Amino acid sequence: MAVTGRPTLRDLFDESPTPHIAHPPRTHQRHFYVATDGSYRPNGGGLGAVIETRDGERVARIALPDVPPDNNVSEYRALHLGLDVLAHRAPPGARVGVLVDHDDLAANVNNAVLAGDHPDWKSPKRIVVPAGSEHHWRGIQARIAGFGELRAARIDSRENPAHPLANAPSEYEHVNRRADRCVLPDPPEFEADSGTDVSYLPPSRFEGRASD
Repeated sequence: MAVTGRPTLRDLFDESPTPHIAHPPRTHQRHFYVATDGSYRPNGGGLGAVIETRDGERVARIALPDVPPDNNVSEYRALHLGLDVLAHRAPPGARVGVLVDHDDLAANVNNAVLAGDHPDWKSPKRIVVPAGSEHHWRGIQARIAGFGELRAARIDSRENPAHPLANAPSEYEHVNRRADRCVLPDPPEFEADSGTDVSYLPPSRFEGRASD
């Protein structure tokens, strides 16, 4: 059941820019959405993640204390964590929308997605990750490759539902004790409607048919 009184992750994703990837209507429908955030303080920080289906049903919330060297590394750690959790609960081939409040991270994720579609694995922009986050970036890349489709949107930190989880992990520690859930979303409209105009389908759905 969707939580009332706040926008769903899908709503936030639909209204946010996706750096380096066009975001027209009806071409971005995801099965799952994951919002992540990392926080840094000299005495410790935290990692937060929220996962929902496209229908707004919550799959998981995670709030973990962490001791990152800086805020940039914490953001990469948080996304690695969120994608790991989702990968264990989503079916193969799931289409994923990522929501982060870090410009460079969103851009790097989408550049990695575009590189995966290039015959020589070349990204349109040079990808530079913060020192200390290389291991987590490799993990993020592996998760990107494991999903059917993925793209990242950049949201404001004030709208990021993972923000309070990352900034006060001890206050939200109870969310980690909830039972694991694997929730399958309803099919997106263009899958349920066989008469949908294919001109609205994203290239990966339209150009890769066996009959082409």
